Amino acid sequence: MQTLRVELGSRAYSIFIGSGFIARPEMLVPFIRGGRVAVVTNVTVAPLYLERLAAGLTASGLDVVRIVLPDGEAYKNWETLNLVYDRLLEARCDRQTTLIALGGGVIGDLAGFAAATYQRGVPFVQVPTTLLAQVDSSVGGKTAINHPSGKNMIGAFHQPLAVYADVDTLATLPARELRAGLAEVIKHGLIGDLGFFEWLESNIGQLLARDTEALVYAVRRSCEIKAKIVALDERETGLRALLNLGHTFGHAIETAKGYGAWLHGEAVATGMVMAADLSRRLGYLSDDDVRRVIALLERTGLPVTVSGMTAPRFIELMSVDKKAAAGRTRFVLLERLGSAVINGDVPQDALQATLGNG
Repeated sequence: MQTLRVELGSRAYSIFIGSGFIARPEMLVPFIRGGRVAVVTNVTVAPLYLERLAAGLTASGLDVVRIVLPDGEAYKNWETLNLVYDRLLEARCDRQTTLIALGGGVIGDLAGFAAATYQRGVPFVQVPTTLLAQVDSSVGGKTAINHPSGKNMIGAFHQPLAVYADVDTLATLPARELRAGLAEVIKHGLIGDLGFFEWLESNIGQLLARDTEALVYAVRRSCEIKAKIVALDERETGLRALLNLGHTFGHAIETAKGYGAWLHGEAVATGMVMAADLSRRLGYLSDDDVRRVIALLERTGLPVTVSGMTAPRFIELMSVDKKAAAGRTRFVLLERLGSAVINGDVPQDALQATLGNG
């Protein structure tokens, strides 16, 4: 097991990375407040891990409430969130109940938002079961649901007590979801560590083959990069926006295509290509740099273009992006491979040219 800290003062917590955590649920017990837990999961993950986790928690003397939700980005909404509240109220869960998010990014966001708002806030623990959740959405305390006009537009910052990333769960992950998670891994290399990006260029085959050692390293390095940024800017007033490389374009794709049609990582992959293209047009990246980004994403099996979206539609959707300020869309760009920058003054002709290539 490897451990690293997200340093947030009184809200600091540990991320545990390794294998076998699901088989040892007693490891979670020190982070449970009170004698009751509510495990929030979905219909896909529940048959694989819910009872194993619940049995271990019960054996440790805890009362376990099970909350099983529909699976998919399309259900990351008020209706599904209310199902969580309904079950918590039905079971008479109080403010000492600890929520456990057992699943991917949708479950982590939903359970986290429920924890942030139920009785004005209860504790929760993240047990991410997808690569995307392990390297990104489970770390940093962002919780949210989607709105028809924009992704993750309704939410709260609410840090977990701990994160348990068990790479054994990736053995049951569909190949498409594994590839989508790797998009966020590649993002971390692009924004913060050229050496890690180069390691990914050399080891993407091992990651796609689900080599345990390679996966543990990729998860750990991604979490290190993200944790460092989160510790400096917990509520995304500046620096933390760098973690959104590709997301301004990607969220527009997800919203336009319908939540769930494209996986989040797929949309981010295409968004990163567009961000790299825009960076080249502004003189940051070379043609060879952009080709390297595209080549790695293509080797990972991720989409690098999107069809059926016009420039006006992109601009309309990006105008409600959470990073917009004073009516201007701010873009996360690459000043070089391994280093990102925020730009709120992108020339319209350069943006239009990039969107035309989309």
